[in-house]
Amino acid sequence: MGNIVRSKAPFLLTILFAFLATVALSQRAWKSGIVTSELIFEKAPFAECHASTIAETKEGLVVAFFGGTQEKNPDVGIWLTRCAGGKWTDLVEVANGIQSDGKRYPCWNPVLYQVPGGDLLLFYKVGPSPAEWWGMSQRSLDGGRSWSTVERLPEGILGPIKNKPILLATGALLSPSSTESDGWKVHMELSFDGGHDWGKTPPIANLGIIEAIQPTILEHRDGRLQLLCRSKQNWIATSWSSDSGLTWSWLGSTSLPNPNSGIDAVTLKNGLQVLVYNHTKRSEGAWGGPRTPLNVAISEDGIHWFAAAILEDEPGEFSYPAVIQTRDGLVHVTYTWKRKSIKHLVIDPDKCLLRPIKDGVWPE
Repeated sequence: MGNIVRSKAPFLLTILFAFLATVALSQRAWKSGIVTSELIFEKAPFAECHASTIAETKEGLVVAFFGGTQEKNPDVGIWLTRCAGGKWTDLVEVANGIQSDGKRYPCWNPVLYQVPGGDLLLFYKVGPSPAEWWGMSQRSLDGGRSWSTVERLPEGILGPIKNKPILLATGALLSPSSTESDGWKVHMELSFDGGHDWGKTPPIANLGIIEAIQPTILEHRDGRLQLLCRSKQNWIATSWSSDSGLTWSWLGSTSLPNPNSGIDAVTLKNGLQVLVYNHTKRSEGAWGGPRTPLNVAISEDGIHWFAAAILEDEPGEFSYPAVIQTRDGLVHVTYTWKRKSIKHLVIDPDKCLLRPIKDGVWPE
C-alpha cells in the first residue's frame, strides 16, 4: 500500500503543475493585447475618485474624473490631467459645484469630447443626486490647458451622462443621455452647432421591463446606430436606430451580463465594435454587483461577441471604463482603480486573443 501511495504522488504533482501552468497561460493570454498599463497618479489631494473620461487632442491625451472625500459629498469636483512628454501632468481641479450663493454641491460623471478641428468639450453634472442634478459644460482651445467660463446647459438638457458623444455624417453631435428622476430612462441629445444649442429625443420605450441608463453609441457599416446601456436586469441593454438617432427600437437585452455598473464602447476604424464592461451579474437581492472582473469584448455586428481581454480580475472595484481609439489605431481605456486612482491601459486589438462568448459565459 505504501508503494502505491508513493507512486501516485509524482503523478498528482504533475497534474497540479500542469493545471497551474494552464491557469498562468490563460491569464497571460487574456492580457496579450495590453501594450501599456499604468496608474495615472499615485497620490492625490482627495480621498476617492471615480468616473473617468478620456479624449485625444492634437496636443495629446486628456483625462478627467470626479474626486473628493466620497461620491455625493459637496467637496467632489472635476479633476483633470494631460499626458505631456510621456508623463501625466499634476492633477488640477477644473470645476466644482460652488453656487452664486456660496452653497456647494457635488460634481458627477465628466465627459470629454474633442470636436474634430475644434474645441475640446467638457461636460459634467452638478447637484445633490442623480435624480436632481443639472448639466454643465466648459470649452478648451488649447487641449485642456485652460478652460472657458462655466456654462449651464439649457433646461432639460443634461449632456452626455457618462459616455462620449459621436459626430454623425449629418453634422449632428449625438450625445447619449439618461435620467433617473422618474425611473431610469434613456434618451438622446443633439447639437448641430458644436455643442452650443441642443435638442433631445423622447425617452426610448422599454415596456417597463428594462431599467437602463448611461448609454454608449456604436456605428455600424450599414448606417445603423446601436446603444449599449447599463441596466438593473443583469444584462447589458441595447437599442437600434436607422435614422441617425432620431428614433430608436424598444430596449432589449444582449447576451452579456451587467452588475448594474457603467460600461463604454467604441467603433474602430475597421468597423469592429469594442466594449469594456464588468463581465458579471449583480448580487441576488443587492442593488449592485461586484465590479470585477473588468473585461473587453469585440464584435462585428454588435450581437455576437468575442472575449478579447481581461483587464482586471482580482478583488476590488475596477469600474466605469472609458474607451477611445487614437489616431495610431491603438485603443485606450481608463477606469476607476479601487476608487483610489485612475488606471490607463493601451490595447492593440490585433494582438488580442478572441474566443466566442456563448450564453453569456466567458470562455476559459
